[in-house]
Amino acid sequence: MDKKLKLLTYGCQMNVADSERMAGLLSKIGYTLTDDFDAADLILFNTCCVRATAEDKVYGQIGRLKALKRERPEVIIGVAGCLAQKDGENLIKRSPHVDFVLGTGQSGEVARVVESLERERRHLVDTSNLSGEIPHEVFPLRGGSVSTFVPIMYGCDNFCTYCIVPHVRGRERSRKPEEIFAEVQQTAAEGFKDITLLGQNVNSYAGGMTFARLLTAVDKISGVERLRFMTSHPKDLSDELIAAIAEGAHVCEHIHLPVQHGSDKILRRMNRVYTVEKYLRLVEKIRAAIPNVSLTTDLIVGFPGESDEDFAATLDFVRTVKFDAAFTFIYSKRTGTPAATFDNQVDDEIKHRRLDELMKVQNAISLEKNRTLENSVVEVLVDGASKTDENIFTGRTRTNKLVLFERGNLHAGDFVNVKITQAQTFLLKGVVQ
Repeated sequence: MDKKLKLLTYGCQMNVADSERMAGLLSKIGYTLTDDFDAADLILFNTCCVRATAEDKVYGQIGRLKALKRERPEVIIGVAGCLAQKDGENLIKRSPHVDFVLGTGQSGEVARVVESLERERRHLVDTSNLSGEIPHEVFPLRGGSVSTFVPIMYGCDNFCTYCIVPHVRGRERSRKPEEIFAEVQQTAAEGFKDITLLGQNVNSYAGGMTFARLLTAVDKISGVERLRFMTSHPKDLSDELIAAIAEGAHVCEHIHLPVQHGSDKILRRMNRVYTVEKYLRLVEKIRAAIPNVSLTTDLIVGFPGESDEDFAATLDFVRTVKFDAAFTFIYSKRTGTPAATFDNQVDDEIKHRRLDELMKVQNAISLEKNRTLENSVVEVLVDGASKTDENIFTGRTRTNKLVLFERGNLHAGDFVNVKITQAQTFLLKGVVQ
């Protein structure tokens, strides 16, 4: 029987990878993907709860399915991922039209759970195995045709005071190297050209070798064309890893290195365990070893206790480092994290004003950095047609810059040289050479 799965994924790249694994497992019991809610026999949400906005978005979409469930009670509705892990039974109480809730440690059980509900309809909640064993056999149904993700570890041991990830993803567990190598070999054989190794903190990989050695080994796998990784914690980015990036044939010259703030006072309150000075020294090391590196980061404004002086320190820090790009966020209070109980919570109006100012500073720097590439020729891996114009193709440089150019006779997965003719804040435009 051909059964239809509507799969909605929210949040980070790890959630994308988890969704591909769940889709693969469900395909083995007869489910194929659909974009149509009305055609779906199973609707599965893979959720995020890192910020309140992500959580509200999920609950809003789940709520809109009440009418569909009344009209078609046979439809199975499930919720997996971080919000499912956090709310568990409360999710069913809030949304009783949901049939099952699976925590982050139980995504490998999704096919078994769905088959059980096909036989006997009831509510099912399982948020166990939070820090348990990682499934050895994975069957990802990968989206796209050019880029893909390969998780190398799960969980986080850092316990930053603002972050709910350790509470919903569990403690760090690393996959065995041979399992990672086998999956990378498979993705390369399937034609994927750009592979990203994933973990909440890849630098602390502990599967029997250092992350630097793992990266070097993956770099040598036949068929790997471009190799990336994320995300890195500054406290664990070693000289060995910097050397592995610099010396790797296929390791891309892009490092996403979340700093979160430019004030030592706030970094201490966040439990980030490094100082601004230490981060700056690390940036100097990286740029000395990899001169053309692209550095990106995450920044939070409005953390409890952030004064005008602390925020000014962040602006000065950003002007000093000159990141290629930054993902900027307003602090979001997450129940269960220490920061949610801190005094001196910052007013929302101040948060938004500071975010606007930070974005203005960073956007000017991003434009300045991109303009240095005008009239240069860069290697671009073609992603495919632009969402707004099928005659324009998009692709990415090794440094993860988005490039637009005329389609011509190109195909997704092609490597082309593009001369950059115009730089914008978030992208580059060019002409194929």
